[in-house]
Amino acid sequence: MNRKDIAERVRSLLDRPDPSSFDALVRSAPAADVAEALRDGTSEQVARLLATAPAQFQARLFVALPDPDQDRVLATMTPATAGALIRALPSDERADLYNRLDADGRRRVMPSLAQAERDDMLRLARYREGTAGAAATSQFATVGAEDTVEEALRTLRGAGPDAETIYVVYVLDEKDRLQGTVSLRDLVLAQAHTPVAKLLRPDPITVRTEDPDEKAAAYIRRYDLLAVPVINGDDRMIGIVTVDDAMDIDHEQDATQLARYGGTTSLGGPDLDLRESPFRRIFGVRLFWLAILTLFGLVTSTFVANQEEMLSEIVILAAFIAPIVDMGGNTGSQAATLVIRSMALGQLRLRWKDVGFVVRREIAVALALGGCIALLEVVLAYFAKGGLEPGVLATVGLSMLVCTALGGIIGATLPFAARRIGTDPATLSSPLITSIMDLLGVFVYFGLAYVFLGHLLV
Repeated sequence: MNRKDIAERVRSLLDRPDPSSFDALVRSAPAADVAEALRDGTSEQVARLLATAPAQFQARLFVALPDPDQDRVLATMTPATAGALIRALPSDERADLYNRLDADGRRRVMPSLAQAERDDMLRLARYREGTAGAAATSQFATVGAEDTVEEALRTLRGAGPDAETIYVVYVLDEKDRLQGTVSLRDLVLAQAHTPVAKLLRPDPITVRTEDPDEKAAAYIRRYDLLAVPVINGDDRMIGIVTVDDAMDIDHEQDATQLARYGGTTSLGGPDLDLRESPFRRIFGVRLFWLAILTLFGLVTSTFVANQEEMLSEIVILAAFIAPIVDMGGNTGSQAATLVIRSMALGQLRLRWKDVGFVVRREIAVALALGGCIALLEVVLAYFAKGGLEPGVLATVGLSMLVCTALGGIIGATLPFAARRIGTDPATLSSPLITSIMDLLGVFVYFGLAYVFLGHLLV
C-alpha cells in the first residue's frame, strides 16, 4: 500500500471509524505515513480514531504527529483515554508532553498515571529544553556486572519489551553508576555461566544531562552509536539518547539554522513557527532584525548622499554602485555558508589554526573570483556603455576586485566571531554580511573614484 492509498484509507476512516480496519492498517502501514494522513482530520476525528487502536499503536502514531497537533488531539480526549495514551508513550516523549501541558492539562492526566510513571516523567521533565537530559529516555536495558550471561539474558527477556533498544546493554552498579556496556550479540554468543564482567566494554562514550542535545547527536554520528548514555551530576545514568532521537535533533537543528540564517529568530530565542507563533512575536522578531539593518542602510545612504559632487560630475558612477556592493554581499554569503557547514560537520572548530586555514584559503579563492568578476564587469561595461574613460573602468574594476575579496574574507571569518561571543554563527552571518558589505562597498568604490577621477572635480 503506497502513501496515496494510505491517505485515502485514513480519510475514509476519519469520517466513518472502523476499529478492525484501522487496526489492520496501523499494523501494516508505516506510522509516519498514517500520522501524516491523520493531519487532514479535525482533532476530534483524530482522537476518536486513535482511541480504537491498541495503546502501543496509539502511542506510535501520536509520537509521529507534530507537537501542536499532539496538544490539540490530547485536549479533546477524555482523561482516561489520555492517561492510557500517555502511559504507552516513551519516557522522553512523556516528559516533553508534560512540559507543554498547562496546569489544567496536567491535573487532568496525572491522576491516571501510576506513581512510578509520574516520578519518572517529573524527573526527566525538570531538565531544560535543548539539553541531553531533556532528550533522554529512561527506558533502557541494564544488567549487573556480577550477573552471569544466563542471568543477564533472563533480565533482558523480562525488561526488554519496555526498552527503547536492547542491542546495547548498560552495566550499572548498585548506585546506578555506569560501569560499561555489553552488546546483545556478545551475550547471545557467550557461554551461559560466563560473568558479564568478562564481556564488559569499559569507558563508553557518554554525555552529561546539562550538555546540549546536539552534542549527543554529534557523538552518535561520529562514533556510529545506536544510543549514547546520559549521566547526571551524581554520575548516575538517567537514560539514553537514541539514534532516532539524534535524527530528530539534527532535523530541528537544520530548521533552526535556516531560520537564523534568514534573520527570523531573536538571539538565543525560540524559532518562529509560521502556523503557531502569534502575530506579535513574528512581527517583533522580524522587526528587530530589519531595524538593525535599516541603521546600516542609513549610514550607507548618508555616505552616498555626501558624494553629491562626485556623482554630479561623473553621473555614470551611480550605475555601478548596486552591482559592486551586491557582489561583496553575495561572495560573503557564499563563504559564510561553507564555513557554517564545515562547523556543523565538525571539520572546523574555534581555534586559531582553523581560522588561519580558512583565511588563507579564502584569500586565494576570493582574489581569484574577484579578478575574474572584475574583468567581466569591465568588459561588459566597456561594450554596454561605450565611451567610458579609463579612470571609470579602473575604478569599477578595482572596486569589484576589492569588494569581492573583502566579502569572501569577512564572510569566512564572521562565523568564527559569532561563535567566539557565544552566538550561533548562522544568527549573525546572513543578516549582517550584506549590510556590512554595502557600507564597505561604497567606501571602497568612492575612495577609488577619488583616486582615479578626483582630477575631474571642479
